[in-house]
Amino acid sequence: MPQIPQSCQELTVGQLSARSGAAVSALHFYESKGLISSTRTSGNQRRYTRDALRRVAFVRAAQRVGIPLATIREALAELPEERTPNRDDWARLSRAWRSELDERIKQLGRLRDHLTDCIGCGCLSLETCVLSNPDDVAGDRMAGSRLMPERGARSRS
Repeated sequence: MPQIPQSCQELTVGQLSARSGAAVSALHFYESKGLISSTRTSGNQRRYTRDALRRVAFVRAAQRVGIPLATIREALAELPEERTPNRDDWARLSRAWRSELDERIKQLGRLRDHLTDCIGCGCLSLETCVLSNPDDVAGDRMAGSRLMPERGARSRS
């Protein structure tokens, strides 16, 4: 990993990529989503302040546990004066995200447990199919991959 002198207050996109482990394309994407910001030199090259390293680490850690980028952006926007997240910020946000993650874990457990029920069924709408149609309300009336209008449904109304 390349060392960046402490006196260097701005990083190029390549330096930020090398230090953070994020691809240059990911950094550009994060910037387009408002997760990090840069300034431009007179030659139109991006420059990031050193605190972008911590913001990128924060984003990547949150992504690894399954937090959507929109939720991460909202969390970063709540910080005063767009400052870099610190340990207390992470603790507060991770407590808030815990119930969302617990629900996802439960959902993944249900999907795992029902995975073999659906393999090879072909119809994708069986009453027991929790993978492709978890809230199938038509499964008790019919099977099939599409819900087709019943004949004469209009005449009954």
